[in-house]
Amino acid sequence: MTGFLKVIASFYIVTSFIQRCWAWLTGTSSVCSQTQRNSTVTPVSVNYHFTRRCNYKCGFCFHTAKTSFVLPLEEAKRGLKALRDAGMQKVNFSGGEPFLEDRGQYVGDLVTYCKHDLHLPSVSIVSNGSLIKESWFVEYGEYLDILALSCDSFNPETNELIGRQQGRRSHLDSLQRVRDWCYKYKVAFKLNTVVNTFNKDEDMTTHVTELKPCRWKVFQCLVLEGENAGEDALRDAEKFVISDEEFRDFLSRHKGVPSLVPESNEKMQNSYLILDEFMRFLDCRSGSKHPSKSLLDIGVQQALDFSGFDEKMFLARGGRYKWSKADMSLEW
Repeated sequence: MTGFLKVIASFYIVTSFIQRCWAWLTGTSSVCSQTQRNSTVTPVSVNYHFTRRCNYKCGFCFHTAKTSFVLPLEEAKRGLKALRDAGMQKVNFSGGEPFLEDRGQYVGDLVTYCKHDLHLPSVSIVSNGSLIKESWFVEYGEYLDILALSCDSFNPETNELIGRQQGRRSHLDSLQRVRDWCYKYKVAFKLNTVVNTFNKDEDMTTHVTELKPCRWKVFQCLVLEGENAGEDALRDAEKFVISDEEFRDFLSRHKGVPSLVPESNEKMQNSYLILDEFMRFLDCRSGSKHPSKSLLDIGVQQALDFSGFDEKMFLARGGRYKWSKADMSLEW
């Protein structure tokens, strides 16, 4: 009888262990759920990459066109409202290239909804600028706080090496044209630059100073497995990677630019709340992107539990700033 009880006890222990492991893996254990509830994150600032398609072929891109999926507009609005109800104050629409979808109408409708219906303090877009028309500003400009244009070089040959252009169309001409429209239609103009092998020695001080961006975000080229590195990647960013020292040298060369906001890989990797085209938060802590389930299916807070978001680093990198154009002291 004693031996039989030992067998039963051993079976119970093994079964219990398997059940606890399964619960931990699926996120259904009471311990796991309690831990998640105690680590509530408020999604103050969210980056929604609603499309992966782009008309440029930047060699270091870390959000590549692995799918062509875009949520139906009403579903995207439902998710954005849920985020606002959970505490979102700023939304940034990105891609891919946001102005590819419905020739800019899709992102225009989202911008209008977030500012007019949800009353978000800040609505912004990151674009390469090549597809934006003045008519877009006429229709949607009043609802947009910030338009960030990506520009990695003021040398056309360097932009060609990087892949930041389409055919013979001049990226720099598009940059200047859209910057002027931002001033004309009272949208705060921002500049984004990725420092890489091909532009690390460039001095952009004069050009950036003339453009007068409200912020100049300068990023260190970031490698993410499955996006711009590895067997399943659509890009190979290895030849674009620079050292920390080279990044510091670039920053030192441009320290006189008052709008400069530097972001090293350390600061960038886990300090952004990134939503993909399915409205899944992407956890980049392991050097690749691991998606949560869609917040449309499981709710905002449960999706956030798997985002890998580092709120302290978000604050340390200056993630909160005057992001509403109504609060900015801008010269129109």
